[in-house]
Amino acid sequence: MITRRHLILTCGALALAGTAALAQDPRPATPQAAAGTRFITVASTTSTVDSGLFNHLLPLFKAKTGIDVRVISQGTGQALDTGRRGDADVVFVHARAAEEKFVADGFGGPRRPVMFNDFVLIGPQADTSGIRGTRDIVAALKTIQSRALPFVSRGDRSGTHQAELALWRAAGIDLAATRGSWYREIGQGMGAALNTASGMNGFVLSDRGTWLSFRNRGGLAVLVEGDRRLANQYGIMLVSQQRHPHVKTADAQAFIDWVTGPEGQKAIADYKIGGEQLFFPNATESGV
Repeated sequence: MITRRHLILTCGALALAGTAALAQDPRPATPQAAAGTRFITVASTTSTVDSGLFNHLLPLFKAKTGIDVRVISQGTGQALDTGRRGDADVVFVHARAAEEKFVADGFGGPRRPVMFNDFVLIGPQADTSGIRGTRDIVAALKTIQSRALPFVSRGDRSGTHQAELALWRAAGIDLAATRGSWYREIGQGMGAALNTASGMNGFVLSDRGTWLSFRNRGGLAVLVEGDRRLANQYGIMLVSQQRHPHVKTADAQAFIDWVTGPEGQKAIADYKIGGEQLFFPNATESGV
């Protein structure tokens, strides 16, 4: 016969056994571990998120592999810093010189090309500056600076911000010496920069993908496009497991191989808004 005393003793023994088990394995249980979820973390430029590209790609990758992808959406400079700290498994960005330095410094690699699109100069649709319809981005920037027309800069070390600064230099304009109230740095992403430009009816450099997916255009339009200096190449890199042993190398490499392989490249080419292709796969090209 089971008495109340037997039940108390049995419960006490079970409690002690549970305490001993916790003492032997002090690691905290996490929701991921409990659920057995496979996931990797990708630090990526805001344009891959703001354009809607990842919403298109990632479900296809998960259906193929069972691996979730958690995205940290940042400017390229911040995304590379995230990779340097080991807070991501993969870095997917668009600033080749900075990417190559990341690899040379031993934080990851190799760098592999994935796709390209281009930058466009956005500005007031009712343009009175004579910029609209030209293909010379350097001439356009000279006009903006000389006439002190309102220009919005991301100012966030992103790939777009780095490209913008390089274009000012190509125009022979020293921003440190010539900038005034007409030049506004916001320290935020592409969507915020476009919103600010829309509110100011000003100029801004944008990647085409984010512009096409942007809805709050106000009186803005594409004014300058097609200049070869507006090319925008994306690269992808595995974060070094030698520096950060916790990096999920196998699953991260599976993502890199997929996005640069036939299925991922086709998925990139298939992504369109209003019938217009946003990104052009070029993983098989060299020197880009």
